[in-house]
Amino acid sequence: MRLVKQLLAVAAVAFVGGQAVGLAAGNPWLALPLGVATAVAALLVYAWVVRRTEHREPTEVARAGAGAKLGRGTLIGFGMFAVVIMAITAVSGYHVHGFGSVSGTLALLGFMAAAAVTEELLVRGVLFRILEERTGTWIALVLTGVLFGAMHLFNPDAGLWGAIAISVEAGFMLAACYAATRSLWAPIGLHFGWNFAAGGIFSVVVSGNGESKGLLDASTSGPAVFSGGDFGPEGSLFTVVAGVALTVVFLRLARKRGHIVPRRRRAAEVEATAKVTP
Repeated sequence: MRLVKQLLAVAAVAFVGGQAVGLAAGNPWLALPLGVATAVAALLVYAWVVRRTEHREPTEVARAGAGAKLGRGTLIGFGMFAVVIMAITAVSGYHVHGFGSVSGTLALLGFMAAAAVTEELLVRGVLFRILEERTGTWIALVLTGVLFGAMHLFNPDAGLWGAIAISVEAGFMLAACYAATRSLWAPIGLHFGWNFAAGGIFSVVVSGNGESKGLLDASTSGPAVFSGGDFGPEGSLFTVVAGVALTVVFLRLARKRGHIVPRRRRAAEVEATAKVTP
């Protein structure tokens, strides 16, 4: 029941805010504040509904250290995308033609902020966190990763490969990031840094959503296995490799910190065995 209540509460904010930002997409002076307002509202609603349904403080969105965690996540996301773009450029798949649109960049800043916050609250904050309590880290990571990829099938230029790629490189990675840090600020920052770098700076297609008008006037070409084709660089083999690498790093960090949650049944069996063992 708490899962449903939390999902509905955050989803309602995401829907209303998303519609408002979408309508203001042509006006960056509206899209930017509306996007930020949606992100803030979603965080406040999430914290409120967690307190009401779980009777605890939502430490995963605690204000203490939020800026540093958000900043580190953003740098990782931005850096990861920059590495992917360099790899695509090295095989002549990415081309810069000049400067793009500053107003478009500002509008995307608001849109990406709202998308990163609401998606992380829904998928990692609610679904992954609650499933992990019941099934353990590994099963929750796989289930929410696949679901996250499937969510992108509804995008205009999406396809099966794009959904699979998103599951592996983003769904698994962002869940692993949360498992390692036990904070939603890091995956929110990572998600935002990646998306904003893609659409707001390098002006490429983001998750099959069509062309982006960001800071650079750019285009991609060549084999889809490298450029990502119509789905954008997230459909590139380079991105999948980068995402898998980061997932492994985060999971190792989670294990080192003792953050991996075992399967409930297995944990109960181990405890029962320990009690009867002389």
